[in-house]
Amino acid sequence: MPVDYSGTWDIVSNVNFEAYMVALGIDFATRKIASMLKPQKVIKQDGDHFTIQTFTTFRNYECIFKIGEEYQEVTKGLDNRTCQTVVNWEHDKLVCVQKGEKKNRGWKHWIQGDELHLELTCADQVCKQIFKRTL
Repeated sequence: MPVDYSGTWDIVSNVNFEAYMVALGIDFATRKIASMLKPQKVIKQDGDHFTIQTFTTFRNYECIFKIGEEYQEVTKGLDNRTCQTVVNWEHDKLVCVQKGEKKNRGWKHWIQGDELHLELTCADQVCKQIFKRTL
């Protein structure tokens, strides 16, 4: 099995988040609030079953999936859209493709050293976030 993502992760870097949110069509006021947040991720991995929870003081989000199984995802609390989502392994990276209203939408997670990297993509925008594991 590839790398174990389980743990609690705190954000330390967030690059191009504003442009990513604009690409998603998120309104100005929500973007301003979201840009000030310091999200924490809690990932629970059991084989190919994942629960990824993202916690902030404004909104929380939970994503539950099994590798390779497409499911309908409602991005409630984010941009409130419905996508057909599938997550697969590409070597040690988790790669998500979200098919729906927005083109080229998805994300990639990977671990490098003690950092969890996340690339969020929508249209021609890429947001790069880095998280550190909490002790």
